[in-house]
This record gives sequence, C-alpha cells and structure tokens, in this order.
Amino acid sequence: MNDLILQPILFMGCLTLIMLLLMYATRIPAAKVLESKGVNLQKLSHPAQLGSVFPSKVERVADNYNHLWEQPTLFYAVIFVIWAQGHTDALHLYSAWAYCGFRFLHSLVQITVNHVWWRLSLFLLSWLALAVMLLREVARSIG
Repeated sequence: MNDLILQPILFMGCLTLIMLLLMYATRIPAAKVLESKGVNLQKLSHPAQLGSVFPSKVERVADNYNHLWEQPTLFYAVIFVIWAQGHTDALHLYSAWAYCGFRFLHSLVQITVNHVWWRLSLFLLSWLALAVMLLREVARSIG
C-alpha cells in the first residue's frame, strides 16, 4: 500500500508535461504571427518583457505551466516523506488524489475561462488537501 502514494506524483508529472506541450503548441504559432508583423522576438527574450505581447489565451497556458512548478514542489516533498516514513494510509491517499484533482481543475479553468474566483477556490482546496498531508506528517514527527 505504501507505494500507492507515489502514483499522484506521476499524475502531476503528466499534467505538467501536458501543459508544457500545450504551452509550446500555443506560443510558437503566436510567436510566428508576431514575427510576421515585424516584432523582433529577440528583443523580448527576458520574461519580464513578454507581458501583454502574446494573447491572453497563450499567456494563461504559460502561467499555468509555471504554477505547476510552484506549490506542487511542496506536494512532491510531502509525498516522499510520507512514502519514506511508511505512513501511507487511506486519508493520505484520498488527500493526495484530491490535491491532483483540484490542480487538474485549476489548470483547466486557468487555460479556458480563467474565472478568478473559481481558480482561487480550486487553489485553496488543493492547499487544504496538501495541508492535511503536511500537518499529519508534522504531528507524527513531533508526537
């Protein structure tokens, strides 16, 4: 049962890969359009200079890809601690898969309708699932 806690990491890895592919599938055509209009993309080589250059639908995908390298890194670390300590149980598994589900929905909302309150709600729900795992492990380590 303990190894089952590693499966959500694979799910998140696949989600990140899908967002990477989608980012390039949207950015490369958008960059070609900009170049055809005479925009020198080399002058926009620093990320801070890219703001408002690409259409919002293109930037939302890139933003989501970047988000998948932020909070989920703590998720990966907590999962590895749970696994290494042999603490996998049903609540950890449900929390890990809930985290994955909320992050998937967060990605879906961000790259489509980008409704801010829905995104925030999904972000907070994913944090709740992560907090359950984190705080349970902290309690086990000090208790």
